[in-house]
Amino acid sequence: MTDPLIEVHDGPEPLATAVAGELLNRLADAQAAGHVPHISLTGGTIAVKIHQEVARLAPASGVDWGAVHVWFGDERFVARASSDRNAVQARQAFLDAVGIPDANVHEWPATEDAADTDAAAATYAAELAESWPGKFDVMMLGVGPDGHINSLFPGFPQLHATGPTAGVTGSPKPPPERVTLTYATTCASTAVWFLVSGDDKADAVRRALAEDGTVDETPARGAAGQLETTWFLDHASASLL
Repeated sequence: MTDPLIEVHDGPEPLATAVAGELLNRLADAQAAGHVPHISLTGGTIAVKIHQEVARLAPASGVDWGAVHVWFGDERFVARASSDRNAVQARQAFLDAVGIPDANVHEWPATEDAADTDAAAATYAAELAESWPGKFDVMMLGVGPDGHINSLFPGFPQLHATGPTAGVTGSPKPPPERVTLTYATTCASTAVWFLVSGDDKADAVRRALAEDGTVDETPARGAAGQLETTWFLDHASASLL
């Protein structure tokens, strides 16, 4: 695991532009080296801004979107067309615009596809086993005010799951039923990027980066990349550091 790097930007818009540009550079460089990149997306307001910037900057990037695979760190276990789904938001913001083939967009099962969250998690685990090379080039993570990442919440048993995925019920953040990658899969990433904006996240950022504390209290403490861990912050979210 790696020591964290911290980048602080003037606001959510500059943060989104910086992350989008860096992502496109990583994808282009990977492809130039003959590698097919696999990335994992997150949801949330700042993620949507980043995705929109990716769509805006993509035409000049040189990225071959037919040779990029997209996964999702977690998902709301709702109907496939629901606007609550991270995949729906990502498709609207940039996936459809840049033309990633459907076969390369690895969505979690929806309520139409699986009986419950555990079944959905098992199906995604099988897809990872079949189509994932065992490491993400970039894992993007939002952080909640409570310090959660993906759908790994403080005090929940999924923090200690040993498999690649887990179902979640009774989530403190609606909707209550979710599916998530575990730490084992999240940390199987060359780079882990935390994407955080807003003063309501400042205490979570402080706790995640503090010298003391536990994963059970602040799940963001448990995620790190194998070669890089970067916190992309704005001034508001970095205000307590």
